[in-house]
Amino acid sequence: MKVLITGATGLIGKELIKLCHQNEIKVNYLTTSQHKIKHKPNYRGYFWNPKQGEIDALCLMGVDAIIHLAGASIASKWTPDYKEEIIESRVLSANLLFNTLHKHENQVKQFISSSGINIYPNSFDKIYTEKSLEVDNTFLGDVILNWEEIADKFAIEHMKVAKIRTGVVLDAQEGALPKLIQPIKLGFGAPLGCGKQWQSWIHIKDIAALYLFVLQNNLEGVFNAVSPNPVTNKELTVAIAKKLKKPLWLPNVPAFILKAILGEMAVLVVSGQKVSSKKIENLGFKFLYPTIEVALEDLL
Repeated sequence: MKVLITGATGLIGKELIKLCHQNEIKVNYLTTSQHKIKHKPNYRGYFWNPKQGEIDALCLMGVDAIIHLAGASIASKWTPDYKEEIIESRVLSANLLFNTLHKHENQVKQFISSSGINIYPNSFDKIYTEKSLEVDNTFLGDVILNWEEIADKFAIEHMKVAKIRTGVVLDAQEGALPKLIQPIKLGFGAPLGCGKQWQSWIHIKDIAALYLFVLQNNLEGVFNAVSPNPVTNKELTVAIAKKLKKPLWLPNVPAFILKAILGEMAVLVVSGQKVSSKKIENLGFKFLYPTIEVALEDLL
């Protein structure tokens, strides 16, 4: 089997490529940086520039499935220009892939797109499944709705389309966890906002394994990529402090302060969703790190 991966040098992409190679799956990848292009027997890079509509169509040669992870990070400051970048990086790149597939002969039978659980509205008590139809009326809700609508277009090309709604990915070196750890290590750790907002998280190795599971089983539809045991922001903060053997002396950081510092981005830390992973589990997927304690034991 051979897959084409976009966003291959990102947090999830790097882990997924390792897993693909362990399972003797060859990888083509697209990059906007010429210096990141490598040519190895099981790992070949191709240039693209979605903003300019440029892509090396040879990237599709022998490819059975596409895993689309590319998209500007939502963790950078949301200026008007950057908000446009967040949307365009997802929409333009997917459209470029679609148009390239339509114009060139290929054997691609599956399109797997990254997505996010931020499509679900903030709630303290509701449990969201893939059947939940509510869409959050925030900027992120709009981004993910557009993202998934673009992914659905690929069904026109007679492909199975899977959308992976990803929670907070926990990794020792990148992403949210190092940012959460830093103030706790310095003795300034505290829950954010009310602390009751849900954090539906997933270990980096589990999210990579979940993508591989969807690929190898030729699945289609929406899948929540979260651990079976979400925690509140307070529970997560306490669990990290306990693992690091650090006290939590400070009161919660008030939501109004977070909003003053982060602006519209504050929704990332003061809002949350309790999301179910039952659908993918019922299909046979097994989490290596089902609880926050087991995940932190591995990561910290």
